[in-house]
Amino acid sequence: MLEPNGPLPPEIYWRRRALAIGVIVVALAIVIWLVTMVARGGDSSGNTVAATTTTAETSSSSSAESSSTTASSSSATATSSAAATSSAAASSAAAQPAAAPCGDQSLALKVTVGQPTYRVGDQPAFGTVITNISSAPCSRDLGPGPQFLVYTLDGQRRLWASNDCNPDGPPDMKTLGAGEQLSYKGTWFGTTSQPQCAGERLQVPAGAYMVVAQLGAIRSAAEPFNLAA
Repeated sequence: MLEPNGPLPPEIYWRRRALAIGVIVVALAIVIWLVTMVARGGDSSGNTVAATTTTAETSSSSSAESSSTTASSSSATATSSAAATSSAAASSAAAQPAAAPCGDQSLALKVTVGQPTYRVGDQPAFGTVITNISSAPCSRDLGPGPQFLVYTLDGQRRLWASNDCNPDGPPDMKTLGAGEQLSYKGTWFGTTSQPQCAGERLQVPAGAYMVVAQLGAIRSAAEPFNLAA
């Protein structure tokens, strides 16, 4: 079967067979090459996608870790700052000594009258200012507050005191810095009074009077005013 048969010389048939075999080999080689290239292209794409995904995940993870680290660092910094501020405030408060009591020589009183003349039946308005005249802060119980006292102009007769019929208030410790002032106001109904609100309260007639402010043993200078008919 291998020997060529036909009218042509055997060399012709051998050449045709060699050419056909060569074409088949070339075709197979091309097919194998194409298959190999396709296979390599798929692997390369898959590897690229995988590499891209891994890189993205790594980048995201790094960003998340960086953000978490930054947030933690910021939180820790804020906490440390708050703690330092609180500690500094507490240390400052602890370092400040308590103010000494205000002695009578450390305070001064000044009394004022709302207007120089009122009419009988009016309610004269008084005011007083307490001043720390010392060079250091001091504290004093001002719960009772200063009292106002009305006298005849010659000072011989006391007509009214603001605490006669008003009980003292609860204790109220106040600290006054050097030169600091506190103001108080009061109103007189124009009638007489006695300690413990004893006796009858009578309308004070027209005339010249004066008012004094008092805090414990400290008294202000008298301020005159008039009641007109």
